Amino acid sequence: MKDMNLPADLLARIEEAGLNASAPPQQRLVDGWLVRFSAGKAKRARCVNAVSPGRLPLPHKLELCERVYREAGLPMIVRITPFAQPPELDDHLRGIGLRRFDDTRVMVLDDLRRVVVPALDDDLVLQWVALEPFAQTVGALRGSPLAQRQAHGQRLANAPVPFFAYVLKRGGDVLACGQYALEGDLVGIYDVFTVPAARGQGLANLLCRHLLAQAQERGARHAYLQVEGDNHPARAVYHRLGFADAYAYHYRTRDPEAA
Repeated sequence: MKDMNLPADLLARIEEAGLNASAPPQQRLVDGWLVRFSAGKAKRARCVNAVSPGRLPLPHKLELCERVYREAGLPMIVRITPFAQPPELDDHLRGIGLRRFDDTRVMVLDDLRRVVVPALDDDLVLQWVALEPFAQTVGALRGSPLAQRQAHGQRLANAPVPFFAYVLKRGGDVLACGQYALEGDLVGIYDVFTVPAARGQGLANLLCRHLLAQAQERGARHAYLQVEGDNHPARAVYHRLGFADAYAYHYRTRDPEAA
C-alpha cells in the first residue's frame, strides 16, 4: 500500500489535509463517518469517509448513509483508504455487492527545497484567478456541466483552508491551470489541467513548479496530490517533479457507471 518511507503521523496529517481541502458545505457526521453529498464532480466531496469506527452495527450505519444519499438524489459512494474504520469495511462492502472503482494514488513530495523553479518564457504569463471564476474556467476546459462547475465554485468559496488559483496564459489564451491549498506546512496541488492543444510542452510541470515555490514562500514544507492510478501522463509529470506514491485509496458503489 505504501511506497514511500514516510512517518505515519505525516501520512495521517496529509489524509486530514486532503479531507479539509475537499470539504463541501453538504456534509454531516453519521456515527463517526464523514458523509459528504455535494452535487459536484469531485468524488471526494460526495462520498462516505470512514474516519472513525463509531458504535452502531455496520449494516445499520450503511443504511443511515444510504438514506442521506437517497434524499440528496445521489448514489452512495464509500471511499476506502488505509485509515478507513472499521478495518473490515472494504471486505464487508465487497460482500454486499458494492463494486470497486477509481483506484487513486496519493503522491507526496517530502521536501519542497528540492524543487527547481525555471523562469517563465517571455510569452508566458502566470495569472492569479479568483476561486469561483477558476472553478468555471477549469470546468469549461474539462467539459463539466454547469451544475458541477457551480458546486465546485461553492466548495472553494466555503473551503476551511485557503486556496490559491492560477492560469498559465500565452497571448491571452489559457494554456493550463491549477491551484493549491495550504494547511500549516502542507500544500496540496489540485485541478491541474492543460488544454489538449498545448500538451507535450512541459506546461503542467512548469506551472506546478511555480505553485510549489509560492507555497514554500508561504511556509509549506511538504506537498501532496491525488491522481488516478491509471493516469500515466499526469503521474509521469509528478514523478519528474519529485513526487512518489505514498498510499492508495479506492471507492466502492453499487454501480460505478452511475457514480
